[in-house]
Amino acid sequence: MAGRINDEDVKAVRDAVPIDAVVSEYLQLRNAGGGNLKGLCPFHDEKSPSFQVSPSKGLFHCFGCQEGGDTITFVMKVDHLTFSEAVERLAAQAGITLRYEEGGYNPSHQRGERIRLVEAHKIAAEWYAEQLAVSPEADAGRIFLAERGFDQAAAVHFGVGYSPQGWDHLTRYLRGKGFSDKELISSGLAQEGRRGPIDRFRGRLMWPIRDIGGEVVGFGARKLYEADNGPKYLNTPDTAIYRKSQVLYGIDLAKKDIAKVSRAVVVEGYTDVMACHLAGVTTAIATCGTAFGTDHIKILRRLLMDNGSARVIFTFDGDAAGQKAALRAFEDDQKFAAETYIAIAPDNMDPCDLRLAKGDEAVADLVEPRTPLFEFALRQIVARYDLETPGGRAAALDEAAPVVARIKNSGAQHEVAVQLAGMLGILDTQFVVKRVAQLARWARDRGGRGPAPARGDSAQLYEAAPRPAAGGPALTLRNPVYATERELLKLALQRPELVSPAFDAYGVDEFTAAPYAAVREAIQDAGGAESGVQDGQEYLMRVRDAAPDDTVRAMVTELAVEPIMRRAVDDVYAGTVLVQVRRRAVERRVRDVQSQLARLSAGGDPAQLAAVQNELWVLQQYDQALRGHGAAAL
Repeated sequence: MAGRINDEDVKAVRDAVPIDAVVSEYLQLRNAGGGNLKGLCPFHDEKSPSFQVSPSKGLFHCFGCQEGGDTITFVMKVDHLTFSEAVERLAAQAGITLRYEEGGYNPSHQRGERIRLVEAHKIAAEWYAEQLAVSPEADAGRIFLAERGFDQAAAVHFGVGYSPQGWDHLTRYLRGKGFSDKELISSGLAQEGRRGPIDRFRGRLMWPIRDIGGEVVGFGARKLYEADNGPKYLNTPDTAIYRKSQVLYGIDLAKKDIAKVSRAVVVEGYTDVMACHLAGVTTAIATCGTAFGTDHIKILRRLLMDNGSARVIFTFDGDAAGQKAALRAFEDDQKFAAETYIAIAPDNMDPCDLRLAKGDEAVADLVEPRTPLFEFALRQIVARYDLETPGGRAAALDEAAPVVARIKNSGAQHEVAVQLAGMLGILDTQFVVKRVAQLARWARDRGGRGPAPARGDSAQLYEAAPRPAAGGPALTLRNPVYATERELLKLALQRPELVSPAFDAYGVDEFTAAPYAAVREAIQDAGGAESGVQDGQEYLMRVRDAAPDDTVRAMVTELAVEPIMRRAVDDVYAGTVLVQVRRRAVERRVRDVQSQLARLSAGGDPAQLAAVQNELWVLQQYDQALRGHGAAAL
């Protein structure tokens, strides 16, 4: 088993890698005000960004699904890593050498499985690329690329390589690098042979498939020789680090430009991605041996931020298979807020062939959006029916109307409904329009997505009324007591210098909401708010570690990231919030004492009665002082 990583090294990793730099590798972040950033959550589907990152605190929190934590937690969750694996990955990025409790520095046998598999793929990719560059046997691969317009520089840019035809060249090489046979099999780089592991890929052109973070997690291999009885393209099988339905070839190269210009181009093959990028279409990506589906959409939506101006352009062949793929893509159209289009090259050429035949400008022109995907779907539907007969027109309308009803923009939906009537030859245009509107209404009533909400509305709502952590009691912030307690805890976590040392004298019972009381106790167990004045980030980590469970820990993260409800946060505001919470606590105690006094007045012990009367007088004087002098009376 891996030894426990030294605590000081974990802290060094956490401090060395800015959380916004890590998160922005997976999704687009925008300014959220107050020094925070926001984006679409990578852990659940959403239309408006409720995922916030606080670079100064090193924390993230989603106000939609309640996921939250620090940089290490984010990497663990987004890439399904163990704690040690996440720390090791971040340490490698930061150039930090880790120490383990058993001693020694980064011993290979202590690395997590995922780290080992990624390292094996990285070494394999470098080795394959070297074979393509220098091996005489790789002439077939170099010729294949040259015939498609790709020179050595292009091969290097995309990391293209070559796998020799022998049985175990890569296997022996990786063994020499310290990898076990078990690791080679589980990585998908080797497979069981009659006498032990043999190379999975032999005599093929190799494309490294990288995840969104840029790490090689698999390969796509193209057949080069007639004697090869395998499929034309052979991909890495599903492994602990590779799921073909969850990766997009070229996403590591395209992600920044996709986020920058709010446009993605989906092509069908590795060489098409290469052709597009070399032609200046640097937002091109492709699936890896599977149809474009829900998991691919999730990756793109996080980069596109799902704004109304975003565009996704699919390039498909014009043949039957391409038309089928386009219609399949349209089935998932509603999962985008972006507008979707289809581009079909003249003579049914793919981008690679088009670049060879007509040059880079033709490729760039191809992917300019022209035909909306829903329009293409309608044409395909209508073409299948005999529109010369009433029955044919009615049947075509039955199939086409639901497609129009799914158009996200209601204005465009009405216009296309009118166009559909013309396409079908139905003179009663209003009949078609009403039919489409009825279907759209039924879809919404059944809980369908319906038209996308106006951009920003949900985000504005969430900022006005953040929700409690999952699993906690329902807290309505319309209750001023809860709202003020929440605000004080945010100040204690985010600006401890403004509420210290007064806050540390507040009892847990001064917070009436159970989740807030639990956070107050965690702050207390972490050494108090005053301990956070010197090193706020380390203080927040201590508070999170002191939380008794994941629910409270999530609440700590949420409060540490959520904006304080005042633009100018200063001593005066902090004092006001401190006084409000304390006065309400005093008022509750006054009511309790008055109730006790009423009971004792009916025949209780005189000495006890006098003591209670004195307590009531003290409380009333304290409340008067708080009213008159504010925070100075605390």
